[in-house]
Amino acid sequence: MSQRSRLAGAAAATTRAVGPDAQMPRKDSAAAVSIASNAILIVLKLAAAAITGSIAILTEAAHSSIDLIASVVAFYSVRKADEPADEDHPYGHQKVENLAAAIEGMLILVGAGVIVFESVRRLAQGSEVESIGIGIAVIAFSAVANLVVSGYLYRRAKATDSPALEGDAAHLRADAFTSTGVLAGLAMVEITGVQAFDPVTALLVAAAIVFSGLRILNRSSRALVDETLPPEELDAVRQAIEDHGAREVVSFHKLRARRAGSRRHVDLHVQFTEGTSLRRAHEISHELQAAIGKRLRGADVLIHLEPEDRARQR
Repeated sequence: MSQRSRLAGAAAATTRAVGPDAQMPRKDSAAAVSIASNAILIVLKLAAAAITGSIAILTEAAHSSIDLIASVVAFYSVRKADEPADEDHPYGHQKVENLAAAIEGMLILVGAGVIVFESVRRLAQGSEVESIGIGIAVIAFSAVANLVVSGYLYRRAKATDSPALEGDAAHLRADAFTSTGVLAGLAMVEITGVQAFDPVTALLVAAAIVFSGLRILNRSSRALVDETLPPEELDAVRQAIEDHGAREVVSFHKLRARRAGSRRHVDLHVQFTEGTSLRRAHEISHELQAAIGKRLRGADVLIHLEPEDRARQR
C-alpha cells in the first residue's frame, strides 16, 4: 500500500487533556456541604413559619426543601459523572451533570407553582402574622448562610467546571435574594400592620424563583442537545493549531465541538503535506491535542488525518 493510501485511510488518535481525577477540589464534598446547609435551614424555617404563621416564611421553607432535593441530585450526579467510561457509555458519564441541572431547574418551577397557589389562597382568605421578630431573625440568618454557601459552591464549580455545582450554587444564591425580599415583606407587616404584604411578598419570591429555574433549564438544555462551544473556546482551538506551526500541516477543517458536564469533546480533520509519513502525522496530531488541551480545560480531542490532496468536504 502506498504512503498516500495509508494517509488517506489513517485512523484518528485521541487524548484527554485533563481528567476528572486531576480536578481539585473534589465536587462531591462541596455538594455535601450544600445538603447539610439546606437541611438545617429547612428545620429553622419550618419552625419559624409555625410560630409566626407567615406564608412568606413557609414558602422559604418550601424553597429550601427544593434546594435540598437539588443538592442531593447534584451530589449523586457529580459522583456518577466522574466515573470512567465503560462499555455502555464509551464517551463517559459527564452529561449526568447536565441532566441533574435540568432536573434542578424543573424542581424550582414546581416549587414556584406551590408558592403561587398558597399565596393566592392566603390573599383570598386572609391571614395574620405573629411573632414577626422571630421570623425576621430566622430569615436573616438564612440569607447570610445561603450567600456564604453559594459563594463556596461557585468557587468549587469554577475550579471543577461542574454544571451541577453551578446550578446548586444558583439555587442558593436565588434563595438568599428571595430571603431578602421576605425580610422586606415582614418588615412592612411589622411597620404598617397590613397583613397582605406577607402573601404579596411570597408572590414576588415565586416570580424570582421562576426566572432562576428557567435560566438553569435553558443552560442545561443547550448542553443536552449538543450545542457547540462558545465562540471564544472555538477560537482557542483554532489558535492552538495555528500557533503550533508544524510545516507538515497544510490546513484543518470540519471543526466540531460540544460539552458534556465539565468535559469538552472536540474533533477536526487535519491535512498534511505530500510525503508526510504516517508516524510523523501521528506525532503531530498528539502535539496538537496537547496544545488544545492546554488552552481548553477538560478537552477530549479527536483528530482525523488527511493527505494534502484530499478534497475538503465542509
